Amino acid sequence: MVDADQTFVIVGGGLAGAKAAETLRAEGFSGRVILICDERDHPYERPPLSKGYLLGKEERDSVFVHEPSWYARNDIELHLGQSVDAIDRAAKTVRFGDDGTLVHYDKLLLVTGAEPRRLDIPGTDLAGVHHLRRLAHAERLKGVLTALGRDNGHIVIAGAGWIGLEVAAAAREYGAEVTVIQSAPTPLHHVLGPELGELFAELHRDHGVRFHFGVRLTEIIGQDGMVLAARTDDGEEHPAHDVLAAIGAAPRAALAEAAGLELADPAHGGGIAVDASLRTSDPDIYAAGDVASFHHPLFGTRLRVEHWANALNGGPAAARAMLGREVAYDRVPYFFSDQYDVGMEYSGWAPPGTYDEVVIRGDAGKRHFIAFWLKEGRVLAGMNVNVWDVTDRIQKLIRERTVVDPEALSDPGVPLESLAP
Repeated sequence: MVDADQTFVIVGGGLAGAKAAETLRAEGFSGRVILICDERDHPYERPPLSKGYLLGKEERDSVFVHEPSWYARNDIELHLGQSVDAIDRAAKTVRFGDDGTLVHYDKLLLVTGAEPRRLDIPGTDLAGVHHLRRLAHAERLKGVLTALGRDNGHIVIAGAGWIGLEVAAAAREYGAEVTVIQSAPTPLHHVLGPELGELFAELHRDHGVRFHFGVRLTEIIGQDGMVLAARTDDGEEHPAHDVLAAIGAAPRAALAEAAGLELADPAHGGGIAVDASLRTSDPDIYAAGDVASFHHPLFGTRLRVEHWANALNGGPAAARAMLGREVAYDRVPYFFSDQYDVGMEYSGWAPPGTYDEVVIRGDAGKRHFIAFWLKEGRVLAGMNVNVWDVTDRIQKLIRERTVVDPEALSDPGVPLESLAP
């Protein structure tokens, strides 16, 4: 039973945390809602940091989940620039890291997100080495790309995942020279596999990006605190004025681990293990967003999903569960990307080794198509590239698990809805 005397604490001030607070009020919760954010900025969305905001096409204020006055109007106790360094599960308190203040909770939601993985090589302390996760990072990087474009400068990007490729596209639009270093044989290899990864390599090559595959950075060379070049393990040196480390993100699960909460196997992405209602191994503590690992019934495995849609939907789902509502979180993973004149949406989960066939509907050469990843005739994932308003139909194919005819699936003349009636 939830009543007005209860206190719900949310640790983490990103999209998931802000949406959880919004949902608590929308669902009628009248108790205390405390939202603790370790950044000084109000909660914001992250996709613009490597897309519209980085390109200067979106204003800074557009990234925030709510206008600043929304929190006071909705009686949300917002603590900016504050961190939590301990959870006492027996006393049901969290402790602020700066002054040791203890805050009681009846229910606790951990939406602590993820943090960029660091390059463990010499030279990472140089001024021109960057990461992209926070608004402050994007502000700094936007200035860097502007200067590189003006001065015909060169940026080396370690990693060819979504962040690496989106920053590469932004850097080229600013006019900077770009080299991408990637240990795998294609971009996005661990997400899309080699078939579609090569398509993104071609897209970037067409816009002047240089790729160096099958190697890793071993050293960032500098002088007087500034970057001069980046060396790879094949002995090559790549000229650089700046370096972006875009080699993935790690779940911020240390707080949960110290509190004795169950963690997920690192082989499945790590993070905080939660059940179908996003509840942790402690019945009064929940987790959502990038840090949460949940068992997905469609794919039969634990997933930790770092994308925007998971934060957007996971925060509200956890809030409803905290209120005692019946929750079964089984959203089909979804994300989107914009690079140059190519926009795409991806639904599902089909890393290499999980599928046995890729079917293309449309013209991949013209970058106007839908790709489907199949296992024994069933659709595991779909990616629409410059084809719009098909996400619901793709997700229905994934959910229905119907065996489809690959020839019909590849034919643009056969309506998708006819394949999953």
